[in-house]
Formats: sequence, C-alpha cells, structure tokens
Amino acid sequence: MANRYWCGECSFKTSWHGESEGLRRQVEHYAAAHPGVAPGGQVETRRRGAGERYGCLRLAAVALVLLAVVAACRH
Repeated sequence: MANRYWCGECSFKTSWHGESEGLRRQVEHYAAAHPGVAPGGQVETRRRGAGERYGCLRLAAVALVLLAVVAACRH
C-alpha cells in the first residue's frame, strides 16, 4: 500500500510512498516549515492497483468513441 501524508499546519502533502518514506518526508517538512511543532495531520492510504481495475475497459471505450467520431466525420 502507498501512503500520502498531509500536513496539519499547511496545505503540504507528500507524494505517494511507502509508510517509512512518507513519514520521513513529513518529518522533514515539519522540521523545515514548522520548527518546534510535532508532526500531525492526516494519512491517506491507497491500495496498489486502485483505479487500474477498469483501465483496459476505459481505453476500449475511448477507442470506440474516437472510432465513431472518425466514421461520422468521413461521411
């Protein structure tokens, strides 16, 4: 699973990382941007492969729509 850590003091958020890397980046952000404040905020979790379940189906649907548009423009 991948995590994204959100700062509790500002709008900073890490990119998607494993738990240890994301936490390290959040701690580094707090040290640089909010010295003396304990790291806090929210953790967003994403399962690997989330959003990829229908990737091929979406691609096929887009291809069919484009094919229909091309066919309509030719006549």
